[in-house]
Amino acid sequence: MNSRLACIRWGLVLAGPLLFATLVQAADIKVMCDSPLEPALTKVVDLYSQQTHNRVSLVFDPSPAVQKRIEDGEAADVVIVQPDFAEDLTKAGRVSAGDRPIIAHVGVGLGNRKDGPSYDISTAEKLKNTLLGADLLVFNSVKSGQAFANVLERLGIAERLKPKIVRTTPNGIFEPVLKGKGNDMVAGTIPLIATTGGIKLLGPLPGDLQSPLTYTAVLMANTSQRDTAMAFIKFLASRQAKEAFAANGAE
Repeated sequence: MNSRLACIRWGLVLAGPLLFATLVQAADIKVMCDSPLEPALTKVVDLYSQQTHNRVSLVFDPSPAVQKRIEDGEAADVVIVQPDFAEDLTKAGRVSAGDRPIIAHVGVGLGNRKDGPSYDISTAEKLKNTLLGADLLVFNSVKSGQAFANVLERLGIAERLKPKIVRTTPNGIFEPVLKGKGNDMVAGTIPLIATTGGIKLLGPLPGDLQSPLTYTAVLMANTSQRDTAMAFIKFLASRQAKEAFAANGAE
């Protein structure tokens, strides 16, 4: 018994430095990211944390809000936004001017309430007819919303639909549809439509009407976890991460 106890104690002595090293290697980083990537990025971060034991604190907001929060002094280690916002933050000295890997693309789609009809929008003509039948059409006032507004112009129905259109903040596009009673539709980024309770994704905008949003990951200039943050960005650009992004609506 004493011999067995001595072995256990000796094993703990030997394991001690290894346990300490594991604790030292684990790190916390904060990532600020554009909202449309939330469903996919959350899954990718789960995968990263399982492999590295590093903890990632995620903060989601539309790209304009992320840019303003950083310019107002909010600290982070990594920022994931659209390239034009990354360029502005670089010019302001808030993020590093190094590599900016493209980590994902997010398409624009159309949705309605789960109890609504399942329309076929696989061609421009079918999309046009579906939109003309809407009682309410909601989309945001930033980049994906502008892309959809351009689609309405290209389809030649922007003026006809004008009385039915509601433009909102990026985070406010679903509420009018969920509260509606008619044939109401929402246009927005595919992952958010697909993962919002009570909303059904009808499909992506077809063919060359599609204008996917591009996302890049950049290192904050004042990060205190530079090595860990750089390793995280490298992971986001890996084949494994890209497969996880694709499986969750972000190609």
